[in-house]
Amino acid sequence: MGKAIEVKQLKKSFGELKAVNGIDFYVEQGALFAFLGPNGAGKSTTIDMLTTYLQRDKGEVRVNGYELGREDDRIRGSIGIVFQDSLLDHALTVEENLYVRGGFYNLSRSELRAAVEKAARIAKVNDFIKRPYGKLSGGQRRRADIARALIHTPKILFLDEPTTGLDPQTRKSVWETIRELQQEQGMTIFLTTHYMEEAAQADYITVMDHGEIIARGTPYELKERYAQDSLKIVANDEAALREALHAAAVPYKQEDGRFHIAIGSTVEALPIIDICRSHIAGLEIISGTMDDVFIQLTGAGVRGE
Repeated sequence: MGKAIEVKQLKKSFGELKAVNGIDFYVEQGALFAFLGPNGAGKSTTIDMLTTYLQRDKGEVRVNGYELGREDDRIRGSIGIVFQDSLLDHALTVEENLYVRGGFYNLSRSELRAAVEKAARIAKVNDFIKRPYGKLSGGQRRRADIARALIHTPKILFLDEPTTGLDPQTRKSVWETIRELQQEQGMTIFLTTHYMEEAAQADYITVMDHGEIIARGTPYELKERYAQDSLKIVANDEAALREALHAAAVPYKQEDGRFHIAIGSTVEALPIIDICRSHIAGLEIISGTMDDVFIQLTGAGVRGE
């Protein structure tokens, strides 16, 4: 599989602030790639450089095989971007907005019509394509934003927090559209998100903080490396359970009326359960999550607050 994006020693400073400090990474063609980091990590600066909005200080970047700084028009012609804040006109219908956007690509009338119809079909906006954009729900607007980005059939789609502020059902619907783009259209998806359960669906994740790449891997690899499973026990006899755990040299914390025991994997819970079986009123095994990974790596909450 080829590389849709290649980044080598990319740097960008603003005065004394090294916003991006010599990072290296690549994105495979057709992958769903999640780019994570707390606020101020350098993600937005990196994306602005990859999409030609911001000039780099140093480094080599290729997007769809085109060299940043030399073939920027070709890069722009091969990518689509869905910003967190919409660029569409609230007074125009979705269809009118798509025709306006498509008019930037020097298409013939028939080509433009075909491009709008294809983008509308893929992004599933036909049910409300005649409605003003400003009258749409949050999820409908987001799908219209995606349709706008698909007019010229990009090879890479950049999604900047595409589901922020949407309710769970609408987020699910938008994610179905994103997955179909990747799987059925073979499109490379470059995603930033503050929802770690969304990042967990990615094929590959890169985490950035303080202008540098601090971790990379599949969701499974990162959880194995940086997150811990835990066994939580509700005792029917707390004193007896404490004694059993002490005798077996099992470290624990007691919080909220439960015993919390860190375990390397769910299988490690079995011998502990056997030792304490007669003292257990209830138990729960919690798998490590991407939230745990993020906090372990950055020392910050998901929004860096």
